[in-house]
Amino acid sequence: MGRAKKVVLAYSGGVDTSVCIPYLKQEWGVEEVITLAADLGQGDELEPVREKALKSGASISLVADAQESFVTDYAFPALKANALYENRYPLSTALARPLIAKLLVEAAVEYGADAVAHGCTGKGNDQVRFDVSIAALNPDLKVLAPAREWGMSREQTIAYGEQFGIPAPVKKSSPYSIDRNLLGRSIEAGPLEDPWTEPLEEIYQMTKAIADTPDTPAYVEIGFEQGIPVSLDDQVLAPVALVTALNERVGQHGIGRIDMVENRLVGIKSREIYEVPALSVLIQAHRDLESLTLTADVTHYKRGIEETYSQMIYNGLWYSPLKAALDAFVNETQKRVSGVVRVKLFKGVATIVGRKSDKTLYTPDLATYGADDQFDHKAAEGFIYIWGLPTRVWSQRTRE
Repeated sequence: MGRAKKVVLAYSGGVDTSVCIPYLKQEWGVEEVITLAADLGQGDELEPVREKALKSGASISLVADAQESFVTDYAFPALKANALYENRYPLSTALARPLIAKLLVEAAVEYGADAVAHGCTGKGNDQVRFDVSIAALNPDLKVLAPAREWGMSREQTIAYGEQFGIPAPVKKSSPYSIDRNLLGRSIEAGPLEDPWTEPLEEIYQMTKAIADTPDTPAYVEIGFEQGIPVSLDDQVLAPVALVTALNERVGQHGIGRIDMVENRLVGIKSREIYEVPALSVLIQAHRDLESLTLTADVTHYKRGIEETYSQMIYNGLWYSPLKAALDAFVNETQKRVSGVVRVKLFKGVATIVGRKSDKTLYTPDLATYGADDQFDHKAAEGFIYIWGLPTRVWSQRTRE
């Protein structure tokens, strides 16, 4: 089934993407497979992954260090929009997909490939994110998805790979499907498919169990400049270093676990577990700083934009005209979102306990109830009369 001569394959080193290499060549007549593994801070040593691709039949095996771009160009724009899918999930996995798609397209151009490929199945969201992102970046490229079409069970997939020298997993496969990057971990499948089943503690790696967390609270001060986090406790840090350090500090207190049933784009509900220590606290702190520095109308209007923004990321529309337009709006709102937020970390809970900013709109002599009060109380009566006039007229007319 020849579809392309040269293909760039998104490669993780797992069973499915490894088997994709011989499958593309044997079943679909692809002449050359180039693999690309993206280092997004997942913590794995990628040299063995690179070598495995070559042993599995790849002609070239690429490894791209994309951690800085992942945080700066994807995570932080989403943070400025307080992006939470269904008001809970901070899109840690979804944000990686448009970046990987971009890397695939760039590699395809560099190596003269006429197609790109991924190992996504037909039930998940990632297939949509990859396919749509690739189409947006280069609509002339073909997109191949062998795992969506081959119809093999995991056992059959392993057996197929063994025919071409791809070793079966050494140990019994975990019942869970896990994805990890610098922003967090997602865990699904196995026992978690029953929404009533409590997750076992063994599935967590980035966050401590509450019983194992410190018995005294810790505090962290997060500094922002125009909506972007730049420092922890007055120490200026580069983006990757800041997220890494905050993941460790927040995770020590058991903060950042999410257990939810979410609505997938393909129409099914899925029970998902997420660990997102740094990202969850950053969004909480950033939103709080906005309450200090944005006007009421901007804050309220932005909440609707944030919902749309989150859905677009989740649904694979990172590279779209509406997303670009929303970015322009969000970036305009962030010009005044600079300051410091103080967060208390204790027993699984992050609590904002202080905030300050040179751009603050909080005016003490208007807010105070003390002797320094400068608010004109007499003006309130006229305001209330005008504000309530439509309601008063409605009430009079409906009683006639």
